[in-house]
Amino acid sequence: MKIGLAQMDVVWEKKEENILKAEKIIGEAAKAKIDYLLFPEMSFTGFSMNTAFIGESKLELKTIGILSDFAKKNQIWLGFGYVEKGFDKALNRFAIINRLGQVVADYAKIHPFSYGEESNYYTGGKEIEFCVVEEFTTTPFICYDLRFPEIFQIASKHSQLITVAANWPIERREHWLTLLRARAIENQCYIAGVNRVGCGNDILYGGDSIIVNPYGEIISFNIEEGLISAEIDKEIVLKYRESFHLKKDRREELYQNLGRLPC
Repeated sequence: MKIGLAQMDVVWEKKEENILKAEKIIGEAAKAKIDYLLFPEMSFTGFSMNTAFIGESKLELKTIGILSDFAKKNQIWLGFGYVEKGFDKALNRFAIINRLGQVVADYAKIHPFSYGEESNYYTGGKEIEFCVVEEFTTTPFICYDLRFPEIFQIASKHSQLITVAANWPIERREHWLTLLRARAIENQCYIAGVNRVGCGNDILYGGDSIIVNPYGEIISFNIEEGLISAEIDKEIVLKYRESFHLKKDRREELYQNLGRLPC
């Protein structure tokens, strides 16, 4: 499968403008024979806490409708972020749409970024999502989720590809790059991290979108706005896991007990 990452300079809270930019990128990706194209977290608004303005109600979800049309027109899988309004707080979501324009996964970010006050405006999701994209079982995560290895261990019991859509500031770029490689090594799977570039709400983003193979090797990387891609092979994951039985040596029942306080 050929996977692509759309490293965009997202115009702050200008949804229509960003969607027009995305449409061009999707067309380029289709011409490049990319099977699955991913966009950053909150793909068409930037990392905004203005949920009343950028959020969409469950009944409308206009962004999903527009991207579904793009997927059908270009015969491509798409993964993108959007905001769903809630009764109290919103949900930071990442949807996956197949070539027929059907939503096959709609993940809600489990860990809102409390350091950046995201948890004041967004509530955390409660489920890990799985779907099959081409031949790959895949799981999407979002930004701050990257710092919580437990959910990656759960996801990789089934998935050969885990993706992370982000708005990750340039000042913490070494954390981003190191953690993505670590998650690939720990879970013996492909990791694709797609980040934005440019400046949003006075925060500078450096891109650093990256595709990492199960050995922790970087197979595609970019710091500038644009499209990056790589061919990934499910058999590499399966053969590596079969030859190096890392999962079989995990002692999950013991780990759970180790976290309990003594009576």
